[in-house]
Amino acid sequence: MKPSIVWFRDDLRVRDNPALRAAVDDGAAVALYILDEESPGIRPLGGAARWWLHHSLTALREELDSLGIPLLLRRGPAAETVRKTTTAAGAGALFWNRRYGEAERTVDAGIKAWAREAGLHVESFQASLLHEPWEVTTKTGGQYKVFTPFWRAVSAQDFREPLAAPAKGHGYTGGLPDYDELDSWHLLPTKPDWSGGLAEAWTPGPRAAHKRLAEFVDGGLPEYKEGRDRPDRDGSSGLSPYLRWGELSPFEVWHALGPRRSESAAVFASELGWREFCWHQYFHNPQLATANLRPEFDRFPWAWPEVSGDGGHGHSGHEAAAEELRAWQQGRTGFPLVDAGQRQLWHSGWMHNRVRMVAASFLVKNLGIHWQLGEQWFWDTLVDADPASNPANWQWVAGSGADASPFFRIFNPEAQRTKFDPQGKYIARWIPEFGTPEYPEETVDLKTSRQDALEAYKELRERL
Repeated sequence: MKPSIVWFRDDLRVRDNPALRAAVDDGAAVALYILDEESPGIRPLGGAARWWLHHSLTALREELDSLGIPLLLRRGPAAETVRKTTTAAGAGALFWNRRYGEAERTVDAGIKAWAREAGLHVESFQASLLHEPWEVTTKTGGQYKVFTPFWRAVSAQDFREPLAAPAKGHGYTGGLPDYDELDSWHLLPTKPDWSGGLAEAWTPGPRAAHKRLAEFVDGGLPEYKEGRDRPDRDGSSGLSPYLRWGELSPFEVWHALGPRRSESAAVFASELGWREFCWHQYFHNPQLATANLRPEFDRFPWAWPEVSGDGGHGHSGHEAAAEELRAWQQGRTGFPLVDAGQRQLWHSGWMHNRVRMVAASFLVKNLGIHWQLGEQWFWDTLVDADPASNPANWQWVAGSGADASPFFRIFNPEAQRTKFDPQGKYIARWIPEFGTPEYPEETVDLKTSRQDALEAYKELRERL
């Protein structure tokens, strides 16, 4: 029997995986994962993401081994690598779950055309979004640019039940083409190894994902509405990296919330909706990470300092801004909620969502630094950064995106600290030197920098 190849991408799970089920149903499944950092338009992974990917592939291999399905690892441009691997394996079918970035869709369309010409059965499936972006339109046929009506339209629908893991005994047992060893990809940091905090905070893989989901639904969900804004509590779901890597599907999370939604469950469901909204934006706006959705912000006078890897200044001449950017990255701005968040990020690869908004607002509006530099830092340091949510959230804070927070909404990091970390527990955890002479002085005056930002915005509006 010819093998059927299932090409894994951001869907590193065996449960609720339509492409895997199709390959198994076809008779003799072989799993393939390709590390593609070469195809045009494909964004290379950040450091924290590479760490997660290594451990997630290790967990995926264990699950596939239990089903008797081999996993092939290959590195290179996806189109060429899929063709070579499929041909070498003598495969008769090729399956995958769909991706939604323009570059990824271009690659997939080319492979699908080649496979059909080569006489292979090829099929793709919906697996990472509750609803396909091209199927969700306004009454006039356009894309939704405001979240509330978008989510009202999407959430009113019923979504399919998650699929069970396939039965054992349907993996291909014949000869296989050459494949890479995972360690040869050097995804893990070594000199230095800065990943100790990530390993302390996270266990990648579907098994840990389902454990976290069950714990959240049983324990954290009832208090989610209030608890989600408190970084001093364990009120977040902690599911974002598992969704990012597809170790959980949105269908699994949706149905785990139950048919009768409490107010907290409805709030959490809307967070799933925001994830969908970001991906739909990305589908319609492929340059989401590099272009303002509102083009009027192209004229906004954000600073763009360059900070070189050796800690020196770039060639932009904005030495003060470069030092402010570095202080923000390192968690030494003198504003404890911002600094605690950045230190949490560096240590664990994750930052509390309320603090993300505060830290982003501070960079863009108080320091006056372009949102793209913040987005790039988060891309490199977050374990849950994906190409849709990360830039969409930065544009939301900056005021330049879809359904964006108005530019004049500027988070005051001190007021936010008083409101959401009233006893200082979050600050104490991440900034042990807070309140001592070792803690740095404030980098900017909040009142003055806020006024400068509002004046710049006023001038921008007057020029339109």
